[in-house]
Amino acid sequence: MAVVYVARSAALSKWASDVGLGKHVYKVGVAEDAAGAKAAIAAVWAGTADWKPVAQQDADVSEEDVLARLSAREKPVDPNYYPHLKGATGIFRVPPGKVANSLLLARSLEAGPDEPLGEIKAKPKDFAEYLLRHGVG
Repeated sequence: MAVVYVARSAALSKWASDVGLGKHVYKVGVAEDAAGAKAAIAAVWAGTADWKPVAQQDADVSEEDVLARLSAREKPVDPNYYPHLKGATGIFRVPPGKVANSLLLARSLEAGPDEPLGEIKAKPKDFAEYLLRHGVG
């Protein structure tokens, strides 16, 4: 069974923030197994080598299917437009508002009618779960 993974790079996030993409930039990919996912995350993507795994999920899908599903919902970062990416595919910019809305909806469905929802602050794991939920389906 394949493993869908989401990884994050601090250096790429800083670069993306500097060029106006925002700091919430994640790499989504598919590997044959967990060891393959670990090796893929350790590889150099978009000129940076500090990729860290954020989340992964077992699924029986291909990388093309996952990227197509995500591309329908979120706009991937075009590697041809940004030379810094060096042809890397599967890099998505995720607006924090979409993740916060998703968390708010989930929290409101779990809470009772009189319970306060509290403040929503999305963390990298929340972004990764959002990408996995919409990429794997």
